[in-house]
Amino acid sequence: MPQTPPAVTAAEVPADAYVLDVREDDEWRAGHVAGAVHIPMGTLIGRVDEVPKDRRVYVMCRVGGRSGQVTQYLDAHGWDVANIDGGMLAWESAGRPMVSESGADPFVA
Repeated sequence: MPQTPPAVTAAEVPADAYVLDVREDDEWRAGHVAGAVHIPMGTLIGRVDEVPKDRRVYVMCRVGGRSGQVTQYLDAHGWDVANIDGGMLAWESAGRPMVSESGADPFVA
């Protein structure tokens, strides 16, 4: 039986972490983690070589469902990964910094 990859709280994500945001474009534009890498879940298979294997990857979505699926996939294929439990909603609630693509106040869409 396969093990479930670890989940971490938003507060546990290191400031210099590699955060992979798998949400859709409109969600990303509204607000995301500064420095995160955006690869929507639906395009991940074609872009998986862009995800580094030499460091832990923290996977993010809105609430944790999509990122949980991506975390399981990456874990099964050799990545060191952790799902950010509660996603961007938890990130925002924890008061972690966010940015938007428009320069407007970021929010979770």
